[in-house]
Amino acid sequence: MPTSRRQFLKTTGIALAGSYLPACAEKTGGKKPRFEISLAQWSLHRTLKAGKLSNLDFPKYSKDKFGIDAVEYVNSFMKKHAKDMAYLKDLKSRTDGEGIKNVLIMCDGEGQLGANTKEGRSKTVDNHKKWVDAAKFLGCHSIRVNAGGPGGREELAKRVVDGLTQLSTFSKGHGINVIVENHGGLSSDGAWLAGVLKTVAMDNCGSLPDFGNFHKYDRYQGMKDLIPFAKGVSAKSGTFDAEGNEVNTDFVKMMKIVAASQYRGYVGVEYSGAKLSEDDGIIATKKLLEKVFKQL
Repeated sequence: MPTSRRQFLKTTGIALAGSYLPACAEKTGGKKPRFEISLAQWSLHRTLKAGKLSNLDFPKYSKDKFGIDAVEYVNSFMKKHAKDMAYLKDLKSRTDGEGIKNVLIMCDGEGQLGANTKEGRSKTVDNHKKWVDAAKFLGCHSIRVNAGGPGGREELAKRVVDGLTQLSTFSKGHGINVIVENHGGLSSDGAWLAGVLKTVAMDNCGSLPDFGNFHKYDRYQGMKDLIPFAKGVSAKSGTFDAEGNEVNTDFVKMMKIVAASQYRGYVGVEYSGAKLSEDDGIIATKKLLEKVFKQL
């Protein structure tokens, strides 16, 4: 798990090129690597929606097809089973049996944490509680939420702070983090979201910076804004050139920002392109990350 923001500010001078910890995904000398690769389930959303793969089979598919033994779920693919203990026990038994780590659950469609009424925010918090319980049972470290709602920068920030504080307070008792992705609207403004998280100021409330979701905002600046709060990192990819580099994001530049922070943990493959198949896009993203890790 990453260290606190306070420790980050004390020890980081974002250009620590010679002090990166080993980042290779292979374990060397018995030491756990600083960065490991996980697979975001959204990378296979078309396959899942078409019924060609089930949520229960997703973890083993990740391990067998891509050699990735850590997975990030999306709640929409298990929406009816959040409180279904038989289902959750089956899923946990499968992942435990395969030695697969359940990392987090991405939560969508449960309301707005920045709703414009107190009742609306409380309802949204209540809607997320079942996913906190499910994440705890599965052994995840976090649920990913959205910082959405109506209103301008200052007004929405206050409401999101309220919603996040309520949910993080509940989640703290379960040992689960609440992490916010830059996922559209004002949340894609790195400075705005960093300000929200700084105001919440809870150890279990952090960020999940996504390489590709800083709309109308410089993505590298956005990563610098959010990495002090990160409890996960999402390596969004879409299109690759002939050399296997992602054309929209310089993965080396982005990972140098990550490596200059105190973050250590999973970097999630999230392929969202259309030119390659979902399987091939995942493979290409994983290969690129492994190459970048070695360069670091």
